[in-house]
Amino acid sequence: MEYTDQFSQKVVGAFGAIGEKWLEELDSIVQNYIKKWNLTFVAPVDNLSYNYVVKVKDAEDNPFILKIGIPNYDFSNEIRTLETYGGKGCAAIIKSDAENGAMLLEHILPGTMLTKVEELNSISHFAKVWSALRRSVKKNANHPSIGNWMESLDRFQATNPTNQGLISDDFICLAKTYFMEITNSSKGSELLHGDLHHENILYSDTHGWIAIDPKGVTGDPYFDTTSFLINQLFNKPNPKKVLEQRVNLLCDEMQMDKNRLLKAAIAMSILYACWGIDDNNSDWKNTYLCAQWFEEFRSPNLLDS
Repeated sequence: MEYTDQFSQKVVGAFGAIGEKWLEELDSIVQNYIKKWNLTFVAPVDNLSYNYVVKVKDAEDNPFILKIGIPNYDFSNEIRTLETYGGKGCAAIIKSDAENGAMLLEHILPGTMLTKVEELNSISHFAKVWSALRRSVKKNANHPSIGNWMESLDRFQATNPTNQGLISDDFICLAKTYFMEITNSSKGSELLHGDLHHENILYSDTHGWIAIDPKGVTGDPYFDTTSFLINQLFNKPNPKKVLEQRVNLLCDEMQMDKNRLLKAAIAMSILYACWGIDDNNSDWKNTYLCAQWFEEFRSPNLLDS
């Protein structure tokens, strides 16, 4: 089975011995679903992360995506989320086997990423997809909540003495405060994508711009903007200025309260930075910097630098 060392390292790093065993069995797992669902193997996708994702075709030569992952709560949660979206705003799920970690998905073609779109136009496309994904939470849906995610901040504080960690304890507390403010003033939790950024928004000849790979988390919809705001930022000549522009344009485009958006963005970016440190991902420094910029933007007199 074709995959890179980087992919295997990610899987083993995240899942340990379970990941090693899964990799050993991966070829037979894929071949089993190729046969079971009457598919033809085409090729794996280029950007594998923690799941093995391959392009396939059915008996009528129609293209699909076969996604194989380690059977666990997160994989099952993605299936439940996709079923809730029902192909509206997000790629459709065709078949699934949550118990054994497999799903067959609509193949988005041509699949152009939002990264290829000019900065100003990307705001409008993001807003449309964000709006198309608005869903109420189904009763007994068993999705994680943003509150569950925020528990990571408590664990981070427990292992990093006050103001001696890589992230200021003041900012950890600020993130907690803003999270509670947004949650307590929310009109109600919704089902959120949870990772809605440029690489997870693709162009479809059939649907227009559409999302893929939802995390499926519940919370206030303002929390579902941060991944986009801070993504593909530090490859720009002036990332701080671009970030400020994104905030302003997004608020104008979607009629969102700017102060509320910034508080949600601070809470989420601090959370992402803590996750980055835990995962030994050096990008956490840029994410933390974004949180500091968001806090500066809350001032009536925004800094030009």
